[in-house]
Amino acid sequence: MDKNLIIDASAPTGWVGWEVTAEPFGTPDATALRRAYYAEVAGRYWERPATEAEVDEGLADDPADALVPPTGQFVVGRLDGRPLACGGIRLLDPATAELTRVYVDPRARGTGGGAALLGALEEEARALGAGRVRLDTRSDLVEARALYARHGYREIPAYNSGPYAQHWFEKPLG
Repeated sequence: MDKNLIIDASAPTGWVGWEVTAEPFGTPDATALRRAYYAEVAGRYWERPATEAEVDEGLADDPADALVPPTGQFVVGRLDGRPLACGGIRLLDPATAELTRVYVDPRARGTGGGAALLGALEEEARALGAGRVRLDTRSDLVEARALYARHGYREIPAYNSGPYAQHWFEKPLG
């Protein structure tokens, strides 16, 4: 963890300094975060670091068209002004939104960034008219699965057949 982070026990998440805002998918900060996300998930899957060419190829197959209103939104989380987290939400149907590309830089994990992202993305889902949020993830992404469980997401039967989907979660938006 970055030693420059400052704790504030009175903050709801235990940490202060996070701001999460909607941001176009292709800004320099959003692109750098998406590259870091893809490098991490691909590297963990392949059990070796992903090459720059592999990251480029993965991002080329990562369309942003569903992550803009009126079908979705992409957000960037900044800790004390530094872009260190991102995520997207997209509508699967009028009542169901799906989380995607949720990422917190390893240097900022444990600081409340994941909770801040989820809160912002759930608000975006509500604004899109969704009454529930779903997601899929892999078994090796244990931190992500723990984050979702801590924030009210429950495992459900498979709702898609994605090649990397091994766990499916859902949370009603009350």
